[in-house]
Order: sequence, then C-alpha cells, then structure tokens
Amino acid sequence: MAKKPVNWWLWTKLFVVGGAIMVGGPALTMWLTPTDEELFQKYNPELQKRSLERRYERQKEFDDFVTKLKEYSKSDKPIWAVQAEAEKEREKQASIAETVKMAEEIKARREAMRKEAGLPAQPDSSASGNR
Repeated sequence: MAKKPVNWWLWTKLFVVGGAIMVGGPALTMWLTPTDEELFQKYNPELQKRSLERRYERQKEFDDFVTKLKEYSKSDKPIWAVQAEAEKEREKQASIAETVKMAEEIKARREAMRKEAGLPAQPDSSASGNR
C-alpha cells in the first residue's frame, strides 16, 4: 500500500490562519477596547463630578478590604471562616455597645425624672465604694 503524500499547502494555510486568529484576535480586542480615561471622558459632566467625589471613598473601601483579606489570610483557617468569626465578633461588640448606650439613656431619663419631681440626685452606685 502506497503512502499518501503530505499536503504541505493545506498545513501552511492551517498554521497561517491559526496564527492569525490566535495573535490577531487578542490584538484586535486590545485595539478596540477603550481605556479607563476614554470611558471617563464619555461620561456626562454630572457623572464625572460624582465619580470624582466618590473616588477617594471607593479607594479607601478597597484598601480596607485588601487589608482585612491580608489579615484573614494570616490564619491557618480558610478566609471565609475567619471572616465569619470576625463578623460575629463585630456583631457581639455592637450588641454590647448598644446595651451600654441604652443603660446610659435609661440612667439619664431616671435622673431627669428625679429632677422634675424635685428629688435629690441619686448617688452613683458604682462610685459609692459599697462592696
């Protein structure tokens, strides 16, 4: 049985077209994609102004996010587990702060009611020294 000859013209076309697609496709995409500055210039003036006003705030939020991720990644646990623990701790601290704030408001209301009634101010129980 005779061996078929290699069709070199077919293989040449294949490599040329394949190379054009692999190199030309990304090159065309990069050439057609606008830069961030070009997109910004196409905004209407109100959006440009609002974007510039919030730029520092967005950068700060992103920096905080990256800082927290770096902090969370130092642990041996997965980041999402450490993040969940940190969120629980923040909620716990917020709850404690809210409780303290409510207690201070109640104390202030009691004092206001005592003053309205003409009663003497109640001594602070934490500073009285009773043990």
